[in-house]
Amino acid sequence: MIHVTEEFRCEALGRYIVSYHATVRDAAAKFNISKSTVHKDVTVVLKRINRGLFDEVSRVLQKNKMERHLRGGEATRKKYEKNTDHLKKYAT
Repeated sequence: MIHVTEEFRCEALGRYIVSYHATVRDAAAKFNISKSTVHKDVTVVLKRINRGLFDEVSRVLQKNKMERHLRGGEATRKKYEKNTDHLKKYAT
């Protein structure tokens, strides 16, 4: 297994989040680490090692937080559409 330094991982996470406007969940899945580790890395450690990148990441995360209710609503809508499509198949 390749050993990755915390600083390298934090900067890589930060660049990924900024480049793709990714959520913490997206970044955690991409890097195969927990959401809490991603959050700690980009809010605590990144602030210490690369303030400019930290500021960019903070803006993306704030935007994601403001849009979170919209994404949740969209997921619920798709879920119910899928369920009603399934029911329509049996109704005909």
